[in-house]
Amino acid sequence: MFTSVEGVYQDGVIKLAEQPAQVPAGSPVIVTFLQDGGADLRAYGIDAAAAAELRAKLSAFAEDWDSPEMAAYDNYHVAKARG
Repeated sequence: MFTSVEGVYQDGVIKLAEQPAQVPAGSPVIVTFLQDGGADLRAYGIDAAAAAELRAKLSAFAEDWDSPEMAAYDNYHVAKARG
């Protein structure tokens, strides 16, 4: 079983945005550091033509994603962690 939890690395400590549910203390973990900013699509083998095709396929969802109602989910994990 894999469980993913977002967090930040600060002052030598990883601070989780939320406590993982049903994960026993002492469980092994893998930490992956992400870069800020957009993804380098070329690093994933996605060229300009493939990116345009993906963008076109996903454009049907853009109106919903960009609606003001969806802003409530922008930082959902942070709000949930605060309780």
